[in-house]
Amino acid sequence: MSDRKKQIKKRRPSNIGQIIALVFFIIIVVGSALLCLPFASRSGASCGIRTALFTATSATCVTGLALADTWTQWSGFGQAVILSLIEIGGLGFMSFASSVIFLLRKKVSMSERLAIAFTVGADDMNDAVRVQKKMLFFSLGAELIGAVLLTLRFMSEFSLLKSIELGVFHSVSAFCNAGFDILGFKQAGSSIMLYGTDSVVVFTLSFLIVFGGIGFLVWDEIFRLRSPKKWSVYTKLVMITTAVLLVLCAVLICLAEWNNPLTLGGMSVPDKLKAGFFQSATARTAGFAGIDQGGLTDAGKAITMFFMIIGGSSGSTAGGLKTVTFIVLVLFLWAKLRGKKNVHIFYRTIPESQILNALTVFGIMVFLAFFGGVFICATSPVSFTDGLYEAISAIATVGLTTGITTSLSVSAQLLMIVYMYFGRVGILTISLGFLQGKKSASSIKYADTNLLIG
Repeated sequence: MSDRKKQIKKRRPSNIGQIIALVFFIIIVVGSALLCLPFASRSGASCGIRTALFTATSATCVTGLALADTWTQWSGFGQAVILSLIEIGGLGFMSFASSVIFLLRKKVSMSERLAIAFTVGADDMNDAVRVQKKMLFFSLGAELIGAVLLTLRFMSEFSLLKSIELGVFHSVSAFCNAGFDILGFKQAGSSIMLYGTDSVVVFTLSFLIVFGGIGFLVWDEIFRLRSPKKWSVYTKLVMITTAVLLVLCAVLICLAEWNNPLTLGGMSVPDKLKAGFFQSATARTAGFAGIDQGGLTDAGKAITMFFMIIGGSSGSTAGGLKTVTFIVLVLFLWAKLRGKKNVHIFYRTIPESQILNALTVFGIMVFLAFFGGVFICATSPVSFTDGLYEAISAIATVGLTTGITTSLSVSAQLLMIVYMYFGRVGILTISLGFLQGKKSASSIKYADTNLLIG
């Protein structure tokens, strides 16, 4: 009996990263099974396992890429399943589970506190549950505000029930940075383009996207400390980097697309600015298309891909490289260009180990993005630029597409499923590995060697 217990114990995931990956996988499998049911589709016929798996993965990993228009393909039940997967995937399965524990007034164990700390981005295990409680109210509060604003806007066009449905779905999808929409009854596959210059829709969705993509730990610190002077270095970096990236991306998109008749060219100046700002807000993680992504100039696509890779902030609903990881790389390069040995910010030194971790994640993402772009254009009738755009969108869990998703080969679609899963779960697992790696440092040290670099 004892030997059997040992064998079972060996089969169990050995660390939290593996547990996270396993539970996300189970959620995707369950979601796929539900979406495969005939009554999940509007036609009453099963959509098939590939479409169900692709959609469930995209929803759980809050990406937004889809093989079929959400409203056209899915019934009310199917849309409810997708929205549930978005909420679970956006807040994090462990965050969702801990919310249930909190509501049931049950005691949270130390191992559960550790898992919650990792998923919400808290450094202190004892602080994790407090952050989680606030996160629950903050998330639901932000989604409620967004839903009310969007409902009031849609009431000028639709019935009260329809407006509530549209308001709730798009508010949750935006806050969780998912990018799914149910506006296909007006124009299938149009995403938010029909409302791309509508002030209420654009700024409400942008507000939700940015709030969801900044991270719960940051907002908790801001609400507690209030004064920017008391904020941690991490919080300062997140807020400054987010603001700079929003403005920079909007400016670059407007410059690249100002006279493009397929995107901003035919709009008035105020509408161009709104559309450019929305592209900036959605490009780093959300996946709502306010303008035709396929109509972007090559410069516009390159700009969008660059910001898609950066993504949002750690411990948030966003994907990508993460804002602070990106700024650490920028600070590292700036220090090296000036011949500085150490990297400093706000009178603090960034440890070399964290710089190496940032370089590792960046290298992995760039390699996978390039490989994905090559694989897609080699197996599907699309250009390399569009293939690269799709690959980056998947691995950064953004969801923007130039319109090629349905034309991809089966093998390319399967690769997108893997990329979406890795972008949401794999990056987190690697990050946890960095934290645990200190315990398993090699005891062997070889002599140094000098190489020619550059």
